[in-house]
Amino acid sequence: MDSPMSGIQRRPKWRITVNAKVTLAFAALCVLATIINFATNGAANRLVFTTYRSSLTDPLTYLRLFTHVLGHADFEHLMNNMTIILLLGPMLEEKYGPSTICGVILLSALCTSLVNALLFSNIALCGASGVCFSFILLSSFTSFTEGEIPLTFILVAVLFLGQQIINGIFVQDNISYLSHIIGGIVGAGVGFGLRPKRQTSIFS
Repeated sequence: MDSPMSGIQRRPKWRITVNAKVTLAFAALCVLATIINFATNGAANRLVFTTYRSSLTDPLTYLRLFTHVLGHADFEHLMNNMTIILLLGPMLEEKYGPSTICGVILLSALCTSLVNALLFSNIALCGASGVCFSFILLSSFTSFTEGEIPLTFILVAVLFLGQQIINGIFVQDNISYLSHIIGGIVGAGVGFGLRPKRQTSIFS
């Protein structure tokens, strides 16, 4: 005899899945770096998690080219950047793959470091803002196809990059708008390079 409950389907149990491993790992490293910097009263940022023009004979100079995106001035700075990273990262990682997103992070870090070192001798960079803007511009390429320019990309480029250029000229504060612009250019460049090609059919 069938049980009275046999015709009732059981609801699947909810469970937490680890998606977007590169995004989560990057976010975790940023949190860890900020905690270490707080525990060392700012020494960690000055030594490892900030990039600036320094001697080429110092091995830490080359490490800081990449690790500066992990450090943040304070927890508010960290939370602002992680909100964007965790919002856009999983979507981008699903579309482009973990290795591509890892490459975007590293390329954004390297480009912002090199441009800052070449143009400014007295400015230090710290934080993942450049990576955030890379993600923002890269996300606008998700519907890109050969021969087409989505209106969303144009609007994102004008609103975000335009605002950063205006702020960089007229606003005097401790925010590096140059790193935002460079990060956005990196994201746009990667997105353009990875855009899907339009399929063409050849009939015999």
